[in-house]
This record gives sequence, C-alpha cells and structure tokens, in this order.
Amino acid sequence: MAVIKNNKTGMWEVRTYYKDLTGARKQKTKRGFAKKSEALEWERNFKLKENQSISMSFKSFVDIYLTDLEPRIKRNTFLTKKHIIETKILPYFGKRKVDDIRTSEVIQWQNEIMKLKKDNGELFSPTYLKTIHNQLSSILNHAVNMYGLKDNVARKDRTMGKEENKEMEFWTQGEFQRFLECVADKPISYYVFEMLYWTGIREGELLALTPADFNFEKKTLRINKFYQRLEGEDVITDPKTPKSNRTIVMPDYLAIEMENFIKSIYGIKTDDRIFTISKSYLHHEMDRGAKLAGVKRIRIHGLRHSNISLLINLGFSALAIGERVGHEAVDIQETTLTPWTWMCGILMCWTARDG
Repeated sequence: MAVIKNNKTGMWEVRTYYKDLTGARKQKTKRGFAKKSEALEWERNFKLKENQSISMSFKSFVDIYLTDLEPRIKRNTFLTKKHIIETKILPYFGKRKVDDIRTSEVIQWQNEIMKLKKDNGELFSPTYLKTIHNQLSSILNHAVNMYGLKDNVARKDRTMGKEENKEMEFWTQGEFQRFLECVADKPISYYVFEMLYWTGIREGELLALTPADFNFEKKTLRINKFYQRLEGEDVITDPKTPKSNRTIVMPDYLAIEMENFIKSIYGIKTDDRIFTISKSYLHHEMDRGAKLAGVKRIRIHGLRHSNISLLINLGFSALAIGERVGHEAVDIQETTLTPWTWMCGILMCWTARDG
C-alpha cells in the first residue's frame, strides 16, 4: 500500500492491491483525503476489512453488513434499515472499533436516542425505539455469527422500547358511507376508497393495479404486484408475501363501477397503472373526508381492518378471510370463500347500504 500526496490537487490518496473472490490481484485507489491522517486511517480499515478483522471501525463493518444484507431482502426494507443505521447508529458508533464497543456505551446511546424527537416535537414511539435497538443488535449479531466477534453487547442490556398492542382501527359500514359521500366530488377518490373498503387490499396493491388485473366476466380481481415509491422513482415489486398472490371476488356493483371507471380513462393501456396518485394524496383525502363526515380519522390501513370487520360480521371464517386479504399468518387448507358465498354475504351489506 502507498499513501501519497497529489501535487496537482493538494489532496492525499491511497493506492493498494488486493485479491478478489477468484484470487485475482486487483488495484484499489481512494482519493480525496484532505489530511494524511485520514488517508492512513482509511488504509488501516481497508486492511482490516480485507483480513476480516473485527478490530475495524464500526462504520467499515456496517459497509460489510449492508453489502451482505442487500441481496437478501426487499429494496424498501433495505432502505429503511440503511436510513436507521445512518441517522440513529453511525453518528454514535461509527468511529469506534467493533470489538471495543461496551455495554455501558450501548446504554448511553439508548439514553440519547430516547431524547430524540420527530419533526412534530413528539418523542419516538416505543415500537420505533425497539426497531432502532434491534437494528444495532442485528449488526452485532452479524459480526458474531459471521466474523468472529466474541459477544453482542446490545443483547446483554435491556432492550430499548417495546412492542405496542395498538387497538385495531376500523370504520363501521355507516361511517364509511358517510366518509365516501364527502370525497365523492373527486371521482378518483371515490373509486380508490371503494376498492380499499370492499376488497381489503393493501395500499401498495391498490396503486399497482392495471386493467389487466380485472376479469369483469368473472367479477374477479388479481393481486400479483405491489407499488412503492423508492428513491424518487415508481417501483413495482412482488407482493408483500407469497400468500399475497391471490384472486379476489368482487361484488357486482363494484365490478360494474370499476369497469365503467376504467373505460372512462382516456388512452389507458392494459398494463398501465389505473391509480397514478401518490400516497400523500390518499392521506390528504382521508383527512378531508373524515373531517367533513364527522367520523374518526383512521389510517389507510384501517380500511383493510374495516373490510375484515365487515367479513367477520357477515359470518365468514378466519380461514376464508385470511385467504381473501392475503394474510401470511393464516394457514389455509382449502378455499372456503366461493363467489357464491361472497356474493350472498355482500348482498346483505348492499341491501343495508341502500336502505
């Protein structure tokens, strides 16, 4: 290795050689260090990483952790973890050697994190605090399991935060109808919320829908993809879980409404997204409609809960409901929600809705 000064730029750089996975000798050059000491520190950490020494800086090990992790999880999950690491963990432990981090330092870090506030001035929820702590523990677990760290000091101390048992938010059918009347002045809002309430699909599943997903002869809806906004781009991914791939039977009136709505969209193609709105639009419309209707404001996901509550009240089994909403936790042995039983149940609701 060599640490030299570039006389043209006045900056320091490191030139070194290493062997890749195939054993081939490769050259690595790192430029842009303002001080020689910074270049020497980078050189030291590079050597430790190449030798897989756990005495490297925590920041250098995080680079390894993220490289190992990225191919194994979904992109949005990876970005969430990366954000937590970069904003809540690296500022505290980045310069420390991995094998020098002590339990007492973890406690001090917890105390600092628990003082942090969101943009609205509120403290982080116990659930989010637990997520942050679990991320630190996950990094150190990786060091223990794969790179020879003796102990995960984040597991020795009490964890930060806790899982919250949140009350399930949902609307009754009457509350939903009052809300729907207040957003019906915007056709796209009307159809969006009709779909969310009567089918129980997830927000990302809704925003990924295309005309090809509807079979209006059979009155069915295919769920096989998920919409996300990642790094400023619209991204269509696989569904949330394998069980999320499913076909949903729609009530007659919803099938008719959606068929007419899709026909009204000028120039739409078979594989075009139907609802090209943003998640912030949905949240704004929830705020507006709930306020005008005088009903409690629930989360968008609460409409999924509302659909489940509706099906429970109609007498559908947990297995049938689990299959319809694509819930991974329910192990379904066979399909129990047939088009006929669904339509009989929904007819009861439709009668009440019109009454």
